[in-house]
Amino acid sequence: MAATASHQAQRSGVERHSAVSEMPDELRADVRLLGELLGRVIAEDGGPDLLADVERLRKAVIAARRRDMSVDEVAALVAEWPVDRSVQIARAFTCYFHLVNLAEEHFRIRTLRARDTGEAPLSDSLAQAVNELKHDLGPGELARMIDELEFRPVLTAHPTEARRRAVVTAIQRISTQLAEYNAPDRGAQEREEAHRRLLEEIDLLWRTAQLRHTKLDPLDEVRTAMSAFDETLFRTVPRVYRSLDAALADGSGTREPQAKAFIRYGSWIGGDRDGNPNVTARVTREAVLIQAEHVLTALENATTRIGRTLTTSALYSPPSRELAERLAVAADDHPELVAELSKRSPREPHRQWLLFVAARIAATRRRDLDLAYRSPDELLADLRACQASLASTGATRQAYGELQHLIWQVETFGFHLAELEVRQHSQVHAAALKEIAEGRPSERTEEVLATIRMIAWIQERFGVRACSRYVVSFTRSADDIAAVYELAGHALGGRAPVLDVVPLFESGEDLANSADVLTGMLRLPAVQERLAANGRRLEVMLGYSDSAKELGPAAATLKLYDAQAELASWALANDVRLTLFHGRGGALGRGGGPANRAVLAQAPGSVAGRFKVTEQGEVIFARYGHPAIAHRHIEQVTNAVLLASTPSVEARTADAAARYRLLAEKVASASERAYRSLTEAPGFPEWFGLVSPLEEIGSLRLGSRPARRGLGAPRSLDDLRAIPWVFAWAQTRVNLPGWYGLGSGLLAATSEGGPGIEELRQAYREWPLFASLIDNAEMSLAKTDRQIAARYLALGGRQDFADQVLAEYDLTRKLVLEVTGHSWLLESRRVLSRAVQLRDPYVDALSHLQLRALSALRAEAAEGMPEEERERLETLLLLSVNGVAAGLQNTG
Repeated sequence: MAATASHQAQRSGVERHSAVSEMPDELRADVRLLGELLGRVIAEDGGPDLLADVERLRKAVIAARRRDMSVDEVAALVAEWPVDRSVQIARAFTCYFHLVNLAEEHFRIRTLRARDTGEAPLSDSLAQAVNELKHDLGPGELARMIDELEFRPVLTAHPTEARRRAVVTAIQRISTQLAEYNAPDRGAQEREEAHRRLLEEIDLLWRTAQLRHTKLDPLDEVRTAMSAFDETLFRTVPRVYRSLDAALADGSGTREPQAKAFIRYGSWIGGDRDGNPNVTARVTREAVLIQAEHVLTALENATTRIGRTLTTSALYSPPSRELAERLAVAADDHPELVAELSKRSPREPHRQWLLFVAARIAATRRRDLDLAYRSPDELLADLRACQASLASTGATRQAYGELQHLIWQVETFGFHLAELEVRQHSQVHAAALKEIAEGRPSERTEEVLATIRMIAWIQERFGVRACSRYVVSFTRSADDIAAVYELAGHALGGRAPVLDVVPLFESGEDLANSADVLTGMLRLPAVQERLAANGRRLEVMLGYSDSAKELGPAAATLKLYDAQAELASWALANDVRLTLFHGRGGALGRGGGPANRAVLAQAPGSVAGRFKVTEQGEVIFARYGHPAIAHRHIEQVTNAVLLASTPSVEARTADAAARYRLLAEKVASASERAYRSLTEAPGFPEWFGLVSPLEEIGSLRLGSRPARRGLGAPRSLDDLRAIPWVFAWAQTRVNLPGWYGLGSGLLAATSEGGPGIEELRQAYREWPLFASLIDNAEMSLAKTDRQIAARYLALGGRQDFADQVLAEYDLTRKLVLEVTGHSWLLESRRVLSRAVQLRDPYVDALSHLQLRALSALRAEAAEGMPEEERERLETLLLLSVNGVAAGLQNTG
């Protein structure tokens, strides 16, 4: 085993040298510039000795990667420094990672733009999908697919964003200045000023506290998510529609659009109360109002901007009869306002009309009922009247240009921005019904009833689209669904709100029983009523996090696939239009990974042009933090949704699934046994708490939701939520949830009587599900560092557990490479491989700092440690946790 570890370390040194030499010049220049400026700031603030110590550690970890220095020597170097000095060094490496992430984002944006030459559609783009579908399906079937297309991303407040909001905004300001500095048309003085501003903003990042001092409340989380809408989503969504419209037919912007608004954002932020007592009916009300404020402000500003530029004269573009009549009615109802607009925009009726519409949107935001719109449909009618008038006069570019973007924005976001979804645990509902029957409702039961009354208020204020979905965690039977409808009757009687109750299946057993539960749901009168009203649409949520935590990554992947296949068959047999809601996390151990590849790996018939998925924590900022990246992400996912819904792709997937079914079952079964043999072993939860910063992660104040179910140390995995489970393993550099057990599963498939390695390779080439499983494990293994992981695992005092984990790692790594045919991890994904290899030494530095703090806090002598010393060590530990999260670019 030691020889294996030595060989891997030597190999990593060679790979890193290759990665450095392959770094593109533009990226290298940005990394060097930002690193030099950070070094200058550190030296100015902490003195040249601090910068020298940072450099000593940097060179030491690189030498250790090259086998020119041992990890013991690096640990000894770290141990020399006082804790306060280690804290400063941890700050330096954390800031460095924030800047490297920024440089890589800029390089990615430049690369996307460089590839977009216009000569051929970008890979994984909407244009590429449309070209393929035109050829495979013909125009009629393509038009049907586009008409039924749905993409529903749901933002959640699950605490996986380790950075403070102040740090995020500081990074955004640095991003702006870096773009200014690199702009090709800048003169020398402008470039010098951008350099000065860059230094100023990096200095501010250095001086900004990395750790939160107060715990977030749910409304803080709502406001944080709103920044993604304000900065990116509102403007990006119509550009995506424009890309689709341009792909469908020539002349986009001069004709009626063929693309429809197919994106509908949802949100659990302020609505998800499962295990979070901080989310109340009042919080849900405030969350909707905050969302409404942001979207109405955005619509008002966009309408005003377009209206002011719409200076078409009545001499050349006279208003249609309908628009003239609407203006006349407006003048009768609001004479002073319309007179003022006419005075400012004489003989410009379209401009007058849009500015009047903007005034009505402002009144809607202020709740001025005399002028306010009652619904988004009223606003859309006014905008379409203007559009039709412009088109009738020949001003088609004005009709179908920016005004069409505004129409798409209203269709997408309405007055509520994102549908707020409520989630609660089935046991809470059962307990509430029992208490009501006994005539002694508790405070928690009263809160359940208040939540349902709040849903009714939201629907009255913003419409049913604003809030109707009610997700039931741990759904075990149709009774769990019936309970919500029964509680709605207790809350409001015959005035109960419209509810689409969504079962959430999470455990292996619940996934296996999911179709039977849906059959029971069809017998419920309330469900029958909803199906009759909504075109027999039904939604089911599948939980990736808890299933993976229970079964391990390989077994959970197969059980989720089986559940999807069975539910798709059930829906077809019962004439139900089923939407599967995928509860994926950002990390690989929680169903994360490339979203478009995940879509293509779904069971045949389970997509059908509709895809709904959670977007969590750091994923929100990674995917929606910049317009170009957000646009690319949405296009990639939609491309996959369209292709996965075609008969040819479904047939190929079904054929591969049938051919490799027995192989997959063999892998999954052995994998689950290996996983459970570790995680269900006596003493494992306590050991995990010792070898990882699990307890301390709660002190990061990542979100409003508690990290554990219940109090005290976790006695089993059931006590622990999936996010801290994955987060803590990432910190140890083990990344166990992303790969553990897979090696044993692959070994079982290649052992005597098994299909052998060649069939595994064929499955990898031909079955998207199996390829996704292997690729995600490969990525997780690539982010694992065996030598450092071993130091963490030794902290628990259970060498048997440590040996078991490392042996499974060695086996999994070996067999994953054999299946993929790669010489090293991520060999075929050069960009990602380069990023991981270049980051590894710097993550090592933070890991060594973290190990120093964790070792001291876990030592027997820690019980008598002075409180001041403990606080300093905890600060070092938490800063290193923050930095490792930035370096690995994922938490939970």
